[in-house]
Amino acid sequence: MTSSDWPNQDFYKVLGVAKDAKPDEIKKAYRKLARANHPDSHPGDKPAEDRFKAVAEAYDVVGDTEKRAKYDEMRSMASSGYGSYPGGGFDVGDVFGGGRGTTSAPGGFNDLFGSVFGGGGRGTRQTARRGADLETEATIGFAESVDGATVSLRLSSDAPCPDCSGTGARSGTVPRVCPECEGVGMRAASVGGAFTMNETCRSCAGRGLVVDDPCPTCHGSGRGQSNRTVSARIPAGVKDGQRIRIRGKGAHGERGGPAGDLLVTVRVAAHPVFTRRGDNLALTVPVAFHEAALGAQVAVPTLGGPPVTVKVPAGTPNGRTFRVRGKGVPGKDAQGVPRTGDLLVTVEVQVPAHLGPDARDALEGFRDLSPDGDLRAKLFEAGGAR
Repeated sequence: MTSSDWPNQDFYKVLGVAKDAKPDEIKKAYRKLARANHPDSHPGDKPAEDRFKAVAEAYDVVGDTEKRAKYDEMRSMASSGYGSYPGGGFDVGDVFGGGRGTTSAPGGFNDLFGSVFGGGGRGTRQTARRGADLETEATIGFAESVDGATVSLRLSSDAPCPDCSGTGARSGTVPRVCPECEGVGMRAASVGGAFTMNETCRSCAGRGLVVDDPCPTCHGSGRGQSNRTVSARIPAGVKDGQRIRIRGKGAHGERGGPAGDLLVTVRVAAHPVFTRRGDNLALTVPVAFHEAALGAQVAVPTLGGPPVTVKVPAGTPNGRTFRVRGKGVPGKDAQGVPRTGDLLVTVEVQVPAHLGPDARDALEGFRDLSPDGDLRAKLFEAGGAR
């Protein structure tokens, strides 16, 4: 709102008081309305935030003796017809500036009221602030990382003080609009002569409000400590060390601002059988020597499902890997299409540590009948053994 708009504003009506109301009546009305509509008490309620701004602006004018006198004089001029136009409206430039829309003349109306109402008509806008993001960790089981899980997280974060509802003022009192920044929380600072930049107002530390009688609990900051438990959904297929962002579960906002986000770093516990390779699950399956040599049907476990049968062909070497389609981890391909990884089964041929007499005789017979001969002969030939 600019200074030219003020004559059209009935600040007395906003506060619900008569034009001849005494200062105590005006202060009492302001405190009641400010307390009822304070943004920290109505997070996300835009109408309440707008009412709070209007009440703060009205009190900033008629709650001050000098400003109120000038405001009453300005309203009186407007009602008498000075500076008005057919159809309504009021241009202060016509009264003191010499022509419609002219407000820059020395001694003009803006010069008279600019110092009173904040120099150039800056409104008592109090900017909502988004809450800070919070970070935490969650440890889940291996199977939960594949299927997804809902976990409970205990959080400690900044929040509105419970004793003053975030106003920073002692119970029964309310803060006033900062006279330095007019509730904006920022001030223009000169940098290198002609250049200016905005900086945080030092008088109110950026809050836009000044507390004359601080809350004894938060010492005027309006902030307290919140300990709460939130439920967080960990999606299926999450990897160890992956960070999940949960919208709106972070620290509370200020002056009606939205809450921040919660960043959860997921730690996945190891599994005694399965490991993970991207979206694939992997495990090592022991097979007997005769199964690898003669071939076999081997039962293999899956994660959270029934076993599958893997055909091990005759003559399978140690370390060979077989793929079972669709028994891995839910994920997405390069185009973002949902897919499920595979189960990678690696065979590990077991060599018996002890042989009975019959087994030994049978194995020696196999050796004598083996068509492979000396398996290491080619090593010596290629290596140039002397």
